[in-house]
Amino acid sequence: MRTYTPKVSEIQRQWYVVDAEGMVLGRLATEVATILRGKHKPTYTPHIDTGDHVIVINADKVVLTSNKGDKLFVHRHSGYPGGLRTKSYGQLIAEKPDEAVRRAVRGMIPKNRLGRQMIKKLKVYAGPVHNHAAQDPQTIEFAHAKAR
Repeated sequence: MRTYTPKVSEIQRQWYVVDAEGMVLGRLATEVATILRGKHKPTYTPHIDTGDHVIVINADKVVLTSNKGDKLFVHRHSGYPGGLRTKSYGQLIAEKPDEAVRRAVRGMIPKNRLGRQMIKKLKVYAGPVHNHAAQDPQTIEFAHAKAR
């Protein structure tokens, strides 16, 4: 029996909307990364981008558990000596909630050309409004990702 590999022309992409209000950041990121990679489809192939588009709304209302807002840090380095910039996740969510969600999802997809292609299908908005109504996105719920 031959192994089936989908061709790029055969891949059908859908659009999904995820409301992040009250969701735990890490659990939300794992589910979104699964959809971006295409692991929820029977045609999943590790070396081909078979995933769907995901729109995350209300990113400013995402939750971090067990005081991780103060314990976890985001690091950036300019490349120069002394160029390390550090922020707590609580500060990042307060200033740029869309960037906090994007970073969490980015850490869960491949770190190569394929991953850079997948992350382009992620659209994150801090508020409840998005401008992708023309794509007719389906709402998707992750009940187990809700904070208790």
